[in-house]
Amino acid sequence: MRASMISRIGSSVLASLAMTTLASAHAMLDKASPAVGSTVTSPPRAVSLTFTEKVEGAFSTIRVEDAAGARVDAGKAQVEGGRNVLRVNLKSLGPGTYKVIWHVLSVDTHTTQGDFSLTVGGR
Repeated sequence: MRASMISRIGSSVLASLAMTTLASAHAMLDKASPAVGSTVTSPPRAVSLTFTEKVEGAFSTIRVEDAAGARVDAGKAQVEGGRNVLRVNLKSLGPGTYKVIWHVLSVDTHTTQGDFSLTVGGR
């Protein structure tokens, strides 16, 4: 009976470890420049997003919109660094709040997405 209980506990531990490994395989947003939710005094020229895993540039996007939903990014996002940084240039931004919307495909074929705001012209 004791061996059966140990076997069940061992199976549970292995299952937990497997789930943890699978969950960590997704490319999650690690940091952003400008920072998530930040207020900057001068308009940034680009948005750079760093992920916890390498991303596939051909299937990953960053879209930046103004308060009216108009795009203010200046073209396709490019992969940089060790393939875990995605960067998009921006058009000239005026004061206001902008929404950064991202969608990435990691090299292990998992997709993640998210969004955040940034404000230009804060005091």
